[in-house]
Amino acid sequence: MKDWNPDLYRQFEAERTRPAQELLSRIPLTHVTFATDLGCGPGNSTELLCRAWPDAHITGLDSSQAMLDKAQQRLPGCAFAREDIRQWRADQPQDVIYANASLQWLTDHQTLLPHLLAQLSSSGVLAVQMPDNLEQPTHRLMREVAQRAPWVDIIDPQAADRKRLLSTEQYYDLLCAAGCRVDIWRTTYYHVMPSPQAIVDWLRATGLRPFLAALDEQQQGAFLAAYQSEIAQAYPARADGNLLMAFPRLFMVAQKI
Repeated sequence: MKDWNPDLYRQFEAERTRPAQELLSRIPLTHVTFATDLGCGPGNSTELLCRAWPDAHITGLDSSQAMLDKAQQRLPGCAFAREDIRQWRADQPQDVIYANASLQWLTDHQTLLPHLLAQLSSSGVLAVQMPDNLEQPTHRLMREVAQRAPWVDIIDPQAADRKRLLSTEQYYDLLCAAGCRVDIWRTTYYHVMPSPQAIVDWLRATGLRPFLAALDEQQQGAFLAAYQSEIAQAYPARADGNLLMAFPRLFMVAQKI
């Protein structure tokens, strides 16, 4: 798959940063020495951590070099590294491990979350936010278009479709069993979008990427045109001409006790 496109991702930076701010606001720590931002992207979430704890040693991790380059330009005094979250080992126990919209791309959360909790200091906090939108029209329609000819013979549905999250109850039990006090909630944001094209542009930077990965440029154009046609039907204009895109997200703040 081609590397992430930081400029496309940042077209909706304010909307993407809002849940990151909400997640940060629920971390019950005032003194932080070491913190890591898992899946830091272009540094918008890392910047929030730097502002919250200006004296802390904060590291941003991502699998995309393009994203890391943008993050380093944005925060030249911060440390960034290219890492696989599943294999990452902290050099020292972390007071905060912060994962905003990154863990949904990874599988086997029953193993992953205990692995991350093991990197925390005593009373350390794992803060996680994940999109929980696979049944929204934005994502359901990706799958439906991919099942049509000619895409059905090109796109591997197993490789393209993001894996389902566990249930809220399963996450709660998993984190409690690992010795944590758990704050867990779900928020649905309603993003005001000017057009079906804007919704497609949002998804091109994230959820559509695995569907487009197997297609050449011409095929991508045709797929996106078919997808946008469906989006236009699923998201009718509201009274002011804008569209409302519902975006549910799951939040978890787990503190070791």
